[in-house]
Amino acid sequence: MRNGRGRFERFVARRYLSGQGRRLSVVAALRGMGRFARRPWRPPSGLRAADARDARLVAFISSLAVGGVAVGVMALIVVIGVLHGLQESLRDRILSGGPHAHVMELENNFSMTDWRPVLDQVSADADVVAASPFVFSEIVLTTPGDNYNEAIVLRGITEDPSGTRIASLLEHLVLGRPPFGPTESGEPGIVVGRGLAQQLGLYEGKVVVAGSVRNASLDGAGVPMAFGRFEVTGIFQTGLYQYDDELAMIALGEAQELLGLGEAVTGIEFDVGDPWEASAVSARIEEELGWPYRVQGWQDLNRSLFSALRLEKLGMAVVLVLIILVASFNIVSTLVMMVADRTREIGILRSMGVTSRGVGQVFTNVGLFIGVVGTAIGGALGAILAWALSRYEFITLPSDVYFIDRLPISLAPLDVTLIVLGSILISYLATIYPARKAAALTPVDAIRHE
Repeated sequence: MRNGRGRFERFVARRYLSGQGRRLSVVAALRGMGRFARRPWRPPSGLRAADARDARLVAFISSLAVGGVAVGVMALIVVIGVLHGLQESLRDRILSGGPHAHVMELENNFSMTDWRPVLDQVSADADVVAASPFVFSEIVLTTPGDNYNEAIVLRGITEDPSGTRIASLLEHLVLGRPPFGPTESGEPGIVVGRGLAQQLGLYEGKVVVAGSVRNASLDGAGVPMAFGRFEVTGIFQTGLYQYDDELAMIALGEAQELLGLGEAVTGIEFDVGDPWEASAVSARIEEELGWPYRVQGWQDLNRSLFSALRLEKLGMAVVLVLIILVASFNIVSTLVMMVADRTREIGILRSMGVTSRGVGQVFTNVGLFIGVVGTAIGGALGAILAWALSRYEFITLPSDVYFIDRLPISLAPLDVTLIVLGSILISYLATIYPARKAAALTPVDAIRHE
């Protein structure tokens, strides 16, 4: 019997949303009631003809409510997808040209002299898949005979597979080869980012001059600089402007010589199997190494950036949820108008034995139908728009502001599920007041309503 009542309430709700007149809705509803009752019902005589204008008005407001929910869900899915894609894209770009974590010595001016035991201990960790020494310093790069120079970051890497893997050099070379081996000019090799190459007019085979002031003493005569000549052997592009516009790589030994480090290195860099576990692995290795070593993962180094993105994602979600809340007020107004328009019919249904709870459930079903349909349409439109943005990438971004040059988008199943459930929940909450108002009507007063 409970299942029959539920089917009857859904049946009446569908008739109310069909846009048909009062007489047809009530007669069909009473016939539908007869399907689930023990004895068939007969429609009472004397029902008024439908007011087509009111029916069209209610249908129009219902359409607005569906459209409002759809627009809110679509906007929320697309924006949250863009922010989630931005997080993933930044993570991939950051890791594309740098290690998952690195070890540095806090004493000794951030240089590591006895680095081989540290390298062995880091490599022995079960989660570390590659480890290598590196040199990292700021230098000035220019071309012979040119008065223009650029301050860049120089990175010295090893030729072994671990060094090239951590630097992701082979994956992002768009021209030439790594900076190892002999060159035509006889100078050591250097690879530069594509943006840096465009700024300085560099190309494969071009000779450049690098100047360093590391370990130089400041006196009245000025700052002495160490210079080195290098031949451009390759150009790389990661898509992250901080690497492409400001980074150059040379062999580890050449970097040590240019910077006057001798056998010392800046630190040990390493990759782990799961990049998201880099912080946990870093903390474990730091505890094993002890003082004066400091181990930092890529998440720690970019914590402020990702914290800002999470805050922005939360803020945008709150703002866009307001769109769904506005649409929920349309649902409330639609149901209130429907209750006022169907007051006489509610009285007839009550006199025929429908309980107040059943009447309230009818209007709850109407509101849920609006919410579910709007959510489904918005979800479909959001998924289509997200696919188009991901497939064609027709929105470009200034890379010096957003770190990337294309608008990324990635739909996380959890985010989409929460958006859909939240929209339906808001739609359900919007039905509570109109449903209670309809359920509170007494049969006699409702039938006398004009």
